[in-house]
Formats: sequence, C-alpha cells, structure tokens
Amino acid sequence: MKKFFLTIVTVFTALAGFAQGNGRIIGVVMDEKSKQPVEFATVALTDAEGKTVNGTIADAKGKFEIAKIANGTYTVTISFIGYETITKSDLVLDGRRAEINLGTVSITEEATQLGEVVVEAKKDLVEERVDRTIYNAENDATTRGGDASDVLKRVPMLSVDLDGNVSMRGSSNIMVLINNKPSTIMANSVADALKQIPADQIKTVEVITSPSAKYDAEGSAGIINIITKKNTLEGLTLNVDAGAGLRGSNLGLNGNYRRGKMGFSLGGFGRASYNVSGAFESNSLNSTTVNNVLTETRTIQNGENRSRGLFGNYNLGWDYDVNKKNSLAASVRFGVRNNQSFQDNLLSEIFRNETLVSGSLRDANTKDLSNNVDMNFTYTRLFDKPQKEFSVMAMYSRNNRNNDFANTIYTSSTGEEIQSRLKNLNDGVNEEYTIQADYQTPIGNNQMFEIGAKQITRKVVSDFEYFTALGATGVFVRDGRDSLSNQLNYDQDVLSGYMSYTYSAKSGYSLKAGTRYEYTIINAYTRTESNIEIPEYGVIVPSFNASKKLKKGTVKASYNRRIQRPSIQFLNPTVQRPNQLSESVGNPSLDPEFTNNFEVGYSTFIKGTSLNLTGFVRNSNNAIQSYRQVVRDSVILTTYGNLGKENAYGASLFTNISAGKLSFNVGGDVYFADMLNPGSAETARVSNSGWVYSGRGFGSYDLGNGWAWQGFGFYRGRRVNLQGFQGGFGTYSVGARKEFKNKKGSIGAGLENFLAPSMKIRNSVVTNTETQSINQNSFTEMRNFSFRVNVSYRIGKMSFDQQRRRGGRSVNNDDLKMGGDGDGGMDNGGGNMGGGQGRGNFGAGQRNTATVVKPAETVKADTAAVVVAEGNWEYSVESPQGANGGTLKITKEGDTYSGVLVNARFNRETPIKDVKVNGNELSFSYEVSFGGNTSNILVKGIITGDQFAGNMTMGQFGSFPMTAKRAQ
Repeated sequence: MKKFFLTIVTVFTALAGFAQGNGRIIGVVMDEKSKQPVEFATVALTDAEGKTVNGTIADAKGKFEIAKIANGTYTVTISFIGYETITKSDLVLDGRRAEINLGTVSITEEATQLGEVVVEAKKDLVEERVDRTIYNAENDATTRGGDASDVLKRVPMLSVDLDGNVSMRGSSNIMVLINNKPSTIMANSVADALKQIPADQIKTVEVITSPSAKYDAEGSAGIINIITKKNTLEGLTLNVDAGAGLRGSNLGLNGNYRRGKMGFSLGGFGRASYNVSGAFESNSLNSTTVNNVLTETRTIQNGENRSRGLFGNYNLGWDYDVNKKNSLAASVRFGVRNNQSFQDNLLSEIFRNETLVSGSLRDANTKDLSNNVDMNFTYTRLFDKPQKEFSVMAMYSRNNRNNDFANTIYTSSTGEEIQSRLKNLNDGVNEEYTIQADYQTPIGNNQMFEIGAKQITRKVVSDFEYFTALGATGVFVRDGRDSLSNQLNYDQDVLSGYMSYTYSAKSGYSLKAGTRYEYTIINAYTRTESNIEIPEYGVIVPSFNASKKLKKGTVKASYNRRIQRPSIQFLNPTVQRPNQLSESVGNPSLDPEFTNNFEVGYSTFIKGTSLNLTGFVRNSNNAIQSYRQVVRDSVILTTYGNLGKENAYGASLFTNISAGKLSFNVGGDVYFADMLNPGSAETARVSNSGWVYSGRGFGSYDLGNGWAWQGFGFYRGRRVNLQGFQGGFGTYSVGARKEFKNKKGSIGAGLENFLAPSMKIRNSVVTNTETQSINQNSFTEMRNFSFRVNVSYRIGKMSFDQQRRRGGRSVNNDDLKMGGDGDGGMDNGGGNMGGGQGRGNFGAGQRNTATVVKPAETVKADTAAVVVAEGNWEYSVESPQGANGGTLKITKEGDTYSGVLVNARFNRETPIKDVKVNGNELSFSYEVSFGGNTSNILVKGIITGDQFAGNMTMGQFGSFPMTAKRAQ
C-alpha cells in the first residue's frame, strides 16, 4: 500500500497540458440614472461550481470583454463601489455559440456620498449547485449569539435534535468539515463540536449530498462543510460581537491584519449557557421468559433536568505570498468545553405483578470536559495556465476529553440521608496526523483532470475507571472488573488515492466521474486483551455526477458509494450508566458500514423565484445500529453492532421567493425509512419502518434605514428507529436588527419559542422476541423560551493596497468560497476587489492585463525645492482604456495642508488626508468605505511649476499615471 501511495504522488510530476477556449463574453456597463459609462466596474466570471475563473474591468466607455473562455455554463457578476451588484446567470458557451453579448447592463447607485458608499451582494439564502446545496448563513440574523447547531437547524436536508445531534435525510452517519478540513472534536461528538463554533462566524454551510472522489469516503449520508468568514483586505480591523439573554450569553473578538504579502487573523469566542431546565418521565413494561416462566416488570422514573456550560473557540491564522505563483498558509485552532448536566430527584420504582418491589432516589451529575487543537499548513503552487494547480496540506489534530458521571443515592424517598455514591471516570485522547497532495490540470477547452493522495493516522485511547463509596464521606473504592475499569487503544491508518475527470459538452451536458480507493489498517487492544481481531480492508468508492442544461432549468443525476467507519462513541467499551435502569456500552469490534446513494434533481428560476426538487434513494449494508435488550433486574442495555440493512426513499423541495424588500425561503423533506436486523446469535430479528418528514421556513423584510426583520420556523416529524420512534418537535424564532449608519455594526434582539412555556418530546422503544419484550414510553420536557440581545461593532479599517493574490486553492478554501467573504468586503459574488486570496481573483493566478499600464514619467524628488501646492488643480488619471478626472482642491493653513477631491463624473467631494509637501513632492490619500471597511487610495507625484505628474495607487488594480494642471 505504501508503494501505491508513493506511485500516485510521483504521477503528479508527469501531468501537464492545457489549451484555452475560444469563447468570449462582451458588454457595456452604464449608470442607470445618468446613462454614463461606469469605468473600472468589476466583471467576474464564475463557472457552474461557483469558482471564479476569469474577469476584467470596464474601460472609459464602460465596455468589457472576457476572452479565451472554455465551453461551459457561466455566471457574470458586475459590481462597482457605490452600486448594486448585477448577476447574469446561466450563460452557455458551446461550439454553436462562441460569443455572448450582454448588451448594455445598467447598474444603480446605492448611496449619495462617495465617502460613505456601501456595496452589498445579497445572495439567496439557499443556493443550488450540481453536487451540493449552499446555505448562506451570513444572511440570517436570527442565529446571532448562537452556535453552529442553531445555523444547521435552518439548512435544507438537515435535522438537529435538542441535544445538538445532526442528521442528513434521516441518517446521522455524516462527515462534518470545517473549511474543508476534518477535526478530532468532530470524531468524538459532532454535537459537542458545533457548540464551540459561533454562528456569527459562519459564512456558509455546504450540504454535499454527492461528494466527488476528491473527498474522503467517510460519511455514508454525505458531507456537511462549514465555511467560516475570513477578511482578506489590507489593513487592521477588529470585530466585536456580544450578546446576552435568558438562556445564554456570548462574547466574540476577531481581528485581521494584512500588509503586503502577509496576513494574520486572530479570533476568540466564548459562550455560556444557563437556565436550561426541563423534566423527564419514563414508563416501561418489560417481560422475560426463562424456563417457560414469564416475568413482567414495570419501571417508572421521573426527575428534573438542568444543565449549564461554558464553550470557547480561539484561532490564529497566517498566510504569505512567496510570489505570484507560490503561497503558504498556516492556522491553529483551539477549542474548550465545560458542560455539566444534572438529573435532580430521580425517582425510580420497580413493580412486579403490579406490586412495588424496590425504589430509589438519587441525584445524577454528568461532566463533559474537553479541549482540542487543530494545526494546518498548506503550500499552493499555481502555473501560467489558468486552473492548473498543485497543493500539499499537512494537519495535526488532537482532542482530550473527560466524560465522567457521578450518582448520589439516598436511603429513602425523602432524600434526607446519603446511602452510597458512585462515579465513573473516562479520560479519552484522539489524535490525527494527515498529509495530503492534490493536482489538477485542464485538458482542452472543456475538460479537467484531478488526482490526489492522502494518508491519515489516527490514535485513540479511552481510559475508564468505576468507583463506589458508602455514605456521604466514605472513601471511593475502584471496581476492578474488566468491563468497568480498563483501557482501549485503537490505532487506525487510512491510505487513499483518487482520480476525477470532468467534461462539458457543447450540447449542455456535463459530467464529473471519479473513483477513490481507501485501504484501512486497524490495531486495537485493551489491558486484558492484547489483540482485538479486526481485519484490514480496502474499498473502492466510485462517484458520478451528470447534469443537462435545459431552456428553463437544469436536470441532474448522481451516484456515489460511501463508507462509515465507527467513531469512538460506538467503539468505547466503558459502561455508561448515569441512570441505574439504563446502560450503554460500545463495541470495539465494529466493522465499517457501506452505503449506496442515488439522486435525481431539477432546479429552475422563474420570475424571481428559484425552485429545487430532488429525489433520493439510500441503501446501507452492514449498518451500524443500536440494539436494546433487558439485562439483570429490568436494566435496559444499549449496545452497537453491524446488525443489518437500512433503506430510505424520499424527496426534498425548497424554494427562494424574492419580492422587492420581502423574501421567503420555504422547504421540506419526506422519506420512507425501512430498517431490518435479520438476527444473529447475539440479537433477535427486529424490523421497523415508517414515514419521516420535516419542514422549515425563513422570511425577511427590509424595513429601510438600516432596519430589518427576520423570522424562522422548523418542525421535524416523528423519526423511525430500529426499535421504536423518536417524537417530533418544532422550534421558531423572530428577530429584528438595526444597522448603524456607518455600516460598522448593528444591534438586534430576538425571541425564541415564545408561544408556550415548554415543549415535550415523546419517545418509544418497542421490541418483541421469543425470550423478552420491551415496551417503553418516555417524554423529555424542555423549557426553551428565550430572549436575547446582540451587539456587534467593527473597529479599524481595511484597504486593498496590496498586490493581487493567487487563484483558488482547492485544498484550503476557507477564504472566498463561492464568492464573497461575508464580512463586509468588496467581493460581490465572485468579483473580488479586495485583492484577497481564493476564488475571488481574476485569471487564477494570472495578472489581469487591464491593470498593466505604462508608469508616469518620473521626475526626481528634490527636498530643497520650493513649490506652491495650494490651489485648484484639474487632474486626469490614465487607464489603458482612457482618461478619467476631476478637480483637486488643496488649501494651506500655516504649515498644515488639507483639501478635497471632486470627481467630474459624479460631482462629489471627497476629503483628502495626510497631505504632505516635501520639497517638490506632493502626497496624499483619500478613503472610500464599503461594508464597514475603509479602503485607502494613495497619490504621490512631483510638482513642477503649474504641472503635477505622479501615480494613483488603487490596490490590486495597480498604479495609474496621474497628471494635473493648475487651474487659472
């Protein structure tokens, strides 16, 4: 296998070849009100997957041209400072149509003062791609102050229960990535990890139902990729977010600093939860048959639940452009969690033949403490040929977790005297080492070839001990039984390689096919068992995606095979029993689960309304399922095994409706679940089936003057389990937000679940075999009404005074994925004016020729010269497409200079600052604001009598010659 891995890496050096296409897109950008051309308007070209592949800027007449475009389906995004963004979608280039003329594209101004203009690219809340659905979380204000689980509740096809557990189309076998990378905290508990990610820092959530071969095969239902916000503009800024409410409070600080080729980011987030309470009640009738003697036992339990927690997340990022083609990036992320849950006055009664035979009263306390670190390093190499790219990524991840519980048992129902105590200490460590290499190169003008290799080394340790003590002060004594005190060591190595091929036909067909091979080696042992027999195994994971562009919409179809390796929560052999009538224990001998996924879909856009309909089939063999059975004295034990088959057949529908300032997003899912455990020596035959449905709705209204209203509602119907059902529940919220006039911050308030004081979820476990039966009904009550207030503010300013950065990096796409950084930058759906990294750049690493200009003639600076700078100057800035100018007014009071710049096109005055006259050299700067960030434009040149010659530096657009003549 090591030879196989090295062979794939070696192949990278032998791959090359690319030919540009012959298509082109042209048009003219005009001011809708003045009917004048908009020079320097940004025009970005993105492909069907949302990746920016080329771009340009409009000339003095507003004209633009993007040439040498390969066949395919594209989107053009046109934007400029102070104007609304215009998007032209579904533009198809093929052999029959090599040129698209967009004609005159009119754009509307958004502000009246140049110094305070705002550019906002408002996207649909939900977007559809060939292989994924994208939820633009940055557009949802109702999650402010919450965590990632609050965001995922709103995402189509996902369901989040009250404990934070996530499922996709009814399956919890999913892989969750953060910025396209795995984390050990996700391996331990997805629900725990989501509580450490602040909702305010999530840009988008991608639900990848049909992953390509490039992705790991893990996650039988699919992949959830959480993309966080990142600012890539020049300068220094600090974002402050704070909130307080009835059930929790939060504080977040995020800073960014970038200068030249290097950038840093530093962030911290803390969240406290409190006043979380509820109730629990269970009624179970169990029967067992031993030697033809039937015994029926009824157990009744009830108690009060409460919990509190502290969560933190801290990150440091660094990136550096070695040169135009080579770049480095590194990041460190720390997470901490301190959560405690309590069951107070847990009363348990056992009846046999309707006669009370025993009862107990106890308090239970569960502590879940963890800390984790993720360290990433990425090298990216670009080439002269667009979209040709090579990258290497290394990652180290570690999670330390203490999951302990304790019981205090009283002598009678009055709870006056402590009879005994018990506790279970479970210390766990999960480490991962990853090295990955990826290479992609275009072939011809309508094909793409990708190849890559990866190695993951995992080391898991679970050390557990069980103690008992008499009375309130007795010494705890360790229980030496192997099932209660032991240590599991679980080492896993996964070697993988993949190849993928993409083809776009002239007729509107496109396909992406690939295959991935993964080989897994496992070594597991305990203190008492030196070798747990788990065979090595290899698996081929194919994937196929196809789509057809129609006149009114797109049809797609896909197939992929996925694998689900058991995580530590299924493997851990420690006995968990904070409730004396309910135990659970893992199984370190579990095999992986394999799943086949089939999907067909149709999407269209009709008069401001987008519609998406998808049908799917999922079948799993060797499925990892939980199984409950009665053991000693009515205790129900939950174990895990590769018990059988799971099938699901369903459909999802969602739509975006935009009507002026009002927008709606409504959707739902329904599927039929069919589960079967055919039975074995350890378990009896059990089956269950039923319909499962869920729905969600989101609405927003722009009230004007910075005010906005948003509302959200979600309901998940009854869920089918192998041995019963989990009850349905719903949640809803409304929120209002007011943005400050300078667009640097906002204040908002929200209400959640305010129509009722509490919510009840009813669950059932039903199973009948020849030797025993379980009929358990329970409910959990949650008092989840909540109110909270949130404030956010941005301090400092960013500019685009830097060199243009590289094209997109497929390994590390945590920057401008699908366009827009969501943090007030100038990226408007793909046209990144901020000079940032990632897919917001033009030409994938090639400098746009429109920004290469002849520099102004240089005159040597003379610090001893005496010139007169004050007065009115008629200036002109030369671009390759022509001149643009206005009037520069400079005044002098004593030794201090000031002034304004008047643009001839807009007749607006913009103050200039830092005006300095050093001999014959004049320099100054002025600002334009966008989305709360500020860009500095620098001017420097030489005064010779009544003439001025120099340059105006406009960040990523380069330096343009500027001349001026003193007005008479």
